[in-house]
Amino acid sequence: MEMQQAFMREAIRIAMENAVSGRGGPFGCVVVKDGRIIATGANEVTGTNDPTAHAEVVAIRRACQALGSFQLEGCEVYCSCEPCPMCLGALYWARPTAVYFAATKEDAATIGFDDHFIYAELERPITARERPMQQLMRAEALAAFEHWRTNPDKVPY
Repeated sequence: MEMQQAFMREAIRIAMENAVSGRGGPFGCVVVKDGRIIATGANEVTGTNDPTAHAEVVAIRRACQALGSFQLEGCEVYCSCEPCPMCLGALYWARPTAVYFAATKEDAATIGFDDHFIYAELERPITARERPMQQLMRAEALAAFEHWRTNPDKVPY
């Protein structure tokens, strides 16, 4: 428990540093493998003009690069705040052993980082979503799926 708290303190320290500097949102993340930090990330959305540059995504990218793998097998992830839907999806795809967080999504909402609308959108039919979405060219897209399915050289994930 003491090590987990130390890793979480580091994620929170990164979040605080980012909040004080104004470089991005008040979020930090640490990826740990075998008891040591292998990558960190801070929210870089406004500094990089990249809406996907959340602390967790930044840390996942760096950790995967450090590991030479597209998965975080045997890793733990420490987030200063409960992951948003995008980061949650990224974490599931990265497959760490465990994810720990400090502040909640409700805490984030109180300072303007409210992801509730995304959770609500996921429950709506495509035709009722806030952003117009329409399916186009399904048959052509399925051809790529078929090539993937039958490719003996693919790397499954």
